Amino acid sequence: MAAAQDVHVRICNQEIVKFDLEVKALIQDIRDCSGPLSALTELNANVKEKFQQLRHRIQELEQLAKEQDKESDKQVLLQEVENHKKQMLSNQTSWRKANLTCKIAIDNLEKAELLQGGDLLRQRKTAKENLAQTSSTITENLMGISRVMSQQVQQSEEAMQTLVTSSRTILDANEEFKSMSGTIQLGRKLITKYNRRELTDKLLIFLALALFLATVLYIVKKRLFPFL
Repeated sequence: MAAAQDVHVRICNQEIVKFDLEVKALIQDIRDCSGPLSALTELNANVKEKFQQLRHRIQELEQLAKEQDKESDKQVLLQEVENHKKQMLSNQTSWRKANLTCKIAIDNLEKAELLQGGDLLRQRKTAKENLAQTSSTITENLMGISRVMSQQVQQSEEAMQTLVTSSRTILDANEEFKSMSGTIQLGRKLITKYNRRELTDKLLIFLALALFLATVLYIVKKRLFPFL
């Protein structure tokens, strides 16, 4: 049973030391805190939670000391409990001082910000004016680009219309050329046919002339040489 108590006492002491160190670290964070107030509030909430855990472990150690069989062990543990309580009170004092220091720092920071508020307002006003001027310049540039693009689109439309008109003219000329080509081919056929007809007529005339000459010769022969 004594061995189990010793283990419990050792674990309790270790947790007390752990919580004490965590409290000290949080107090240092409060000293270093420069705001805002919400951050300080959150740190204080964490400190309160650690103090509660620390207080509970000290009470638990005190109860273990009272349960010791040996008076010497009991007195030793009670002395440790007293030391832990003094250390906790010291931490609480440091906590209050750290809060005071932090609040003073936050107040000074807020005052400095208020003093610089006029400069900040002027800077913001100047920044807004510069932004408005820049926006106006950008808007004018965009409008200029829009006008140039509109002109280019109009020129492209005119060029497209000219191209369409030229295409129609070329198509009409092509149709006329086809029509003229048909006419030329028809004329060529007619000329060829006429040339053939002329050749046939010449041949017929030559044959008729030959027949006429043969007939004349025959008649002359019969008149001049009837005995032949």
